[in-house]
Amino acid sequence: MAQKKLTKKTLLKSFHHWYYGNLTCFSQEHMQTFGYLTSMLPIVEELYEDQEDKARSMQTYTAFFNTEPQLGTLIVGITAGLEEARANGSEEVDDETINGLRAGLMGPVAGIGDSLVVGTLIPVILGIAIGLSTGGSPIGAIFYIIVWNVLAYLGMRFAYFKGYELGDKAVEFLVGAQGQAIRKAVSIVGGMVVGGVAATWVSVKTSFQLGSAKNPYLVLQDKLDEVYPGLLTAIFIVFCWWLMAKKNISPLKVMLLLVVIAFVGVITGFFNPGLSY
Repeated sequence: MAQKKLTKKTLLKSFHHWYYGNLTCFSQEHMQTFGYLTSMLPIVEELYEDQEDKARSMQTYTAFFNTEPQLGTLIVGITAGLEEARANGSEEVDDETINGLRAGLMGPVAGIGDSLVVGTLIPVILGIAIGLSTGGSPIGAIFYIIVWNVLAYLGMRFAYFKGYELGDKAVEFLVGAQGQAIRKAVSIVGGMVVGGVAATWVSVKTSFQLGSAKNPYLVLQDKLDEVYPGLLTAIFIVFCWWLMAKKNISPLKVMLLLVVIAFVGVITGFFNPGLSY
């Protein structure tokens, strides 16, 4: 029996299905399950001729799946290689093996991907884009759209084919001591990047003062700057982090709360928006 080998065209089709549709029919119950099914469909169609074999193989990927979608492309590539091995009669690869690997990699890959992509790469690109948007220039938005999509596409494509090439050899690296070290290092770098971006682009200052408007004897912002420059900014950033990370409040609710705080602050004179009417 001739060995079955996936063509590059099929692998690319599978990758593009994941790239464009990893959140297909997303729900709290299934999350990325249907996106995974669409990405494996070209693989299964090429490897099997019998309809029952196709149905059996696709049934494997109906199990719940959710991870960071960019780096998670690596898992899709790995299972493409495992499906190829199963189609060639490998006794070591079955439904339990594939789903065990998928379930085992979801968490570690999400940890690395969230820190590397969401916590580091995106803030860096956004920081540059915000700088280019000074004065209302559209260059910043165009820069972000182009750079993010190019980096995401090339990075995800590399991860997919690397996963297909490595197969189950990637598991030991991702869940072992090296993977843990990478997650920790990336988390630290991501925190530094977010802190740097916040310190650069977020500015919270108070206009509170005591005395006459022309000759105040206490300007609170000046006193705070003498003790800790940017103290209010740091307090607001840590407060937002605490609400989202510790109290599990959604970003939308946090933004609404900041609007309320700003509104009350302007009314009471604590903040000055610098507007003239």
